[in-house]
Amino acid sequence: MKKIIALTAGLLIVASGNVIADETLAKKSGCFACHAIDKKIVGPGWKDIAVRYKGDAGARDALIKKVKTGGKGNWTEVTKGVPMPPYSPRVKDADIATLVDFILKL
Repeated sequence: MKKIIALTAGLLIVASGNVIADETLAKKSGCFACHAIDKKIVGPGWKDIAVRYKGDAGARDALIKKVKTGGKGNWTEVTKGVPMPPYSPRVKDADIATLVDFILKL
């Protein structure tokens, strides 16, 4: 039983380390200028995004495209029409995908 508890604790540390790494990437990429994880700033909170797109098979690809190219119209009631600025090529494609995966898992 002790081995399972130790293994579980180790997995929790790794999981929380990934969260910290993803938040660091978001901060470095400029995401937190307009977004927060749990509340609206200019753009919607990331937890709200995760709820809206839960179960949507095309959400990942659509959100990656939105982050890369920018746009508006999906959250007008929240942003009052302020567009999402494009983050490509400032942020690497792989980092954008990592951030979108992080958001969708919230």
